[in-house]
Amino acid sequence: MRATILITSADPAKRLAAAQSLAGSSEPAVKSLIQERLAPGAEPDNAVRGALMTAQAAVEGKLAWGERLGVVFTGVSLGSILLLVALGLAITYGLMGVINMAHGELMMIGAYATWLVQNAFRQYLPASLFDWYIVLAIPASFAVAALVGAVLERTVIRWLYGRPLETLLATWGISLVLMQGVRTLFGSQNVAVENPSWLSGGVQVMSTLSLPYNRLAIIAFAFLVLAGVTLMINRTRLGLFVRGVTQNRRMAACVGINTARIDTYAFSLGAG
Repeated sequence: MRATILITSADPAKRLAAAQSLAGSSEPAVKSLIQERLAPGAEPDNAVRGALMTAQAAVEGKLAWGERLGVVFTGVSLGSILLLVALGLAITYGLMGVINMAHGELMMIGAYATWLVQNAFRQYLPASLFDWYIVLAIPASFAVAALVGAVLERTVIRWLYGRPLETLLATWGISLVLMQGVRTLFGSQNVAVENPSWLSGGVQVMSTLSLPYNRLAIIAFAFLVLAGVTLMINRTRLGLFVRGVTQNRRMAACVGINTARIDTYAFSLGAG
């Protein structure tokens, strides 16, 4: 940038023009350069110092906007993860009236399923296919968590419908069992799930704002899942049965709906 060179010129007029030009920058390096020129004794001309102070305020304002947008984007990406978790809770509690204290442990099971798929790709398949493990890991993690949810519903939850406080206590105990089971199988140390190469990096929007590809993918995936579940609940036969059983279990049973099976399907969906 020509202004960063002219700011140290011996000609005050050139320094003044450079200082005014620097006001349009949004680079952190320019902010540092301006701070150096504003150090005591660095700039003897008062007019240039005034222009530098104006430029400093303008650059700091642009950098602050980048930081604010970064905070908003981080909040949206983290919120989209919580949205997926809350979607499962909305099904198990909102539709079924079950307070599932083991919901976080079901997410943990899905995460370990993803880790196992990753390791299987690394160990048994060519390295060129490793980047695509996530394509199999997503449905595998859903299936494993849904299967565990189905087992829980069939063995414990089905006897507690209509008693939310009992479901809270029972699922809290189940959560402790699941946590200890995972510690026994995989150990208590954290395990790493790697990003595929095509989800590494990001889009550089501003000098202080980069949008990582993996977080963009999380946001898109969360809203796709939300749209899919909404369509399933409102537009499919299974969704109709779930809504019917929720609204009037006895009447649904009278028209031939297997309510016990629908309960299992709905709880498995929420768990997955």
